[in-house]
Amino acid sequence: MNKYAALFEDEDDIFGGTPVSKYWDIVGQTHTDLMRDEFDKVVERLAVMEAMLSETNNYEELDATIKNYYYANQDKIDELKKSLYMELAGQLIYRVAD
Repeated sequence: MNKYAALFEDEDDIFGGTPVSKYWDIVGQTHTDLMRDEFDKVVERLAVMEAMLSETNNYEELDATIKNYYYANQDKIDELKKSLYMELAGQLIYRVAD
């Protein structure tokens, strides 16, 4: 069980919504410069992962490779996506409080 699994047993538990909706609630209340900085970190991380993936896969076929992996592992990816939304929301809250 991953570290956030208990939060997802009931989508409307603890936070009164899904991880996605809570993330966007927090983003809506965050200073624009902070949001842009955090978004830039996400894009940077995505670029690094894409570069790593292109080392072992044909760069022109990355979209197809990613889609195929998602369809083959949809439940796993959906849970990871929820965890990432929670992590990103936590980072925003931490930076606002800092």
